[in-house]
Amino acid sequence: MSKEAEVAKLEEIQHLSNLDLRRRAALAEVDNAKFSFFHVKTVLVAGVGFFTDAYDIFAISIAATMLGYVYNGGGALTVNQDLGVKVATPIGTFVGQLLFGWLADVVGRKRMYGVELIIIIGGTFAQALCGAGPAVNVIGALIVWRFIMGVGIGGDYPLSAVISSEFAATRIRGRMMCAVFAMQGFGNFAAAIVATIVVVAYKNQILSDPAGGAFHVDYCWRLLIGLGCVPGVIALYFRLTIPETPRYTMDVERNVQQATQDVEVFMTTGTYEYDPDAIVQRAQAPKATRRDFIAYFSQWKNGKILLGTSYSWFALDIAFYGLGLNSSIVLSAIGFGSSTASSPQQKIYDNLYNVSVGNMILAVGGLIPGYWATFLVVDSWGRKKVQLMGFTMLTIIFASMGFGYWAMQTSQPAKSAFVFLYCLANFFQNVSPTTTTFIIPGEVFPTRYRSTGHGISAASGKFGAIVSQVGFAWLRNIGGTNYWIGHILELFAFFMLTGIGSTLLLPETTNLTLEELSNENQEGFIRDVAPVVVEDGIILQPSRSKINGEPKETV
Repeated sequence: MSKEAEVAKLEEIQHLSNLDLRRRAALAEVDNAKFSFFHVKTVLVAGVGFFTDAYDIFAISIAATMLGYVYNGGGALTVNQDLGVKVATPIGTFVGQLLFGWLADVVGRKRMYGVELIIIIGGTFAQALCGAGPAVNVIGALIVWRFIMGVGIGGDYPLSAVISSEFAATRIRGRMMCAVFAMQGFGNFAAAIVATIVVVAYKNQILSDPAGGAFHVDYCWRLLIGLGCVPGVIALYFRLTIPETPRYTMDVERNVQQATQDVEVFMTTGTYEYDPDAIVQRAQAPKATRRDFIAYFSQWKNGKILLGTSYSWFALDIAFYGLGLNSSIVLSAIGFGSSTASSPQQKIYDNLYNVSVGNMILAVGGLIPGYWATFLVVDSWGRKKVQLMGFTMLTIIFASMGFGYWAMQTSQPAKSAFVFLYCLANFFQNVSPTTTTFIIPGEVFPTRYRSTGHGISAASGKFGAIVSQVGFAWLRNIGGTNYWIGHILELFAFFMLTGIGSTLLLPETTNLTLEELSNENQEGFIRDVAPVVVEDGIILQPSRSKINGEPKETV
């Protein structure tokens, strides 16, 4: 269809008298739109946030090793210190996902988008400036700021998922959302690259430090953490200026006139126009209330979907964060890249370098290929099939790693085999469940609860991450240093097995519109503009009255 034909069709939509018909016609234009620069811009603006999120989350795996050298006399952080700096962000993320998920449905996607990035930038920069004092411990200060940063990261999940989902055409929706989420792989890889660069840059200074001291490692972890705010600063303007999604404008704000105009403008020009003086006509549509929320999700056909998305994410993040935030510990436990130097300072440098390079290998060998393998198949194979395949393969891989853990420490070839399985686990985590648990909750709920539903599902995942971190910290040294890691991997296999069951509760979302997936009748979803009640020349706010015995809204 030519651009002139598209404009003519959109003008026809504007002249349809029935608001419900206009809504469905406008949604059809979004669902059938050709891939355009606007779609690319949406992916880039949302994706930079996930790049920043992953960098900030997983950089702590390397930074924790540096912190141990600096603040614990050349040793490692205590179990509680290590747990604190690693679990603070998932706890903050848990809070942010619930809070921002709800707010994005209440006040709008556009109004909240960018606020979470400001929180991330502030929290990240503050970590790099943390210091100790008579009344303040530097690890304690880091924990506080990592929690605050986590709140912002949590807000990014539902907002980016829902915005990319609601702007996407049906046939490319999976790939658009996957491309957004796939930036996590590059963020993880970037953290490992930056860590390697700063360690190499300070090599001479680290080697020149007094024996057992690590004064210049302090520079390394601060640079590693602080540089995480740079991509967020670059993306902030674009987030603050992204348009509201037409679906939210129609279904929640009930302004069909503005939404159809938005569709016309962004599909033909890729820009956004807003007239603050335009007359607003509020259509009648189902409103998000506590009673309506309970009524909707108390139906098994809807409740089982929320249960499926939430538990699948919970089960996945048990293993995803259990490995991702402890990769340095796992690599060191099997002796991969351990330093054989006699000099204490050379050993510090070698260990930091090997840990950084090891994380780079894991990102390149598993994380990044996994995300983009999903990109290739998510709109053809289907989300549900891909997720089932992933959980099945992860069950097998973690069982192999767990039951063979002790045997794989006996020789260098055996250690290399363990690293290969580690990369394979990263690959299959990201080739399916990690990506699909993000995509599906952004598709299966109605517009008025889409962000809330995604926030609940994502928060369930972060609860799994919290459980995983606490469990990993308390269990790994049972029977000796890092002895129980093999059994922890066996537990990961069990949770992957349960993820297969929760996936069976989910519908296949491929090639279905968001309205078809909402389990709500779209015929007559939007009713004519509500009557305007005027008293003494004042237009009254919406109120509740009963018409024919049923609650109706008046304006």
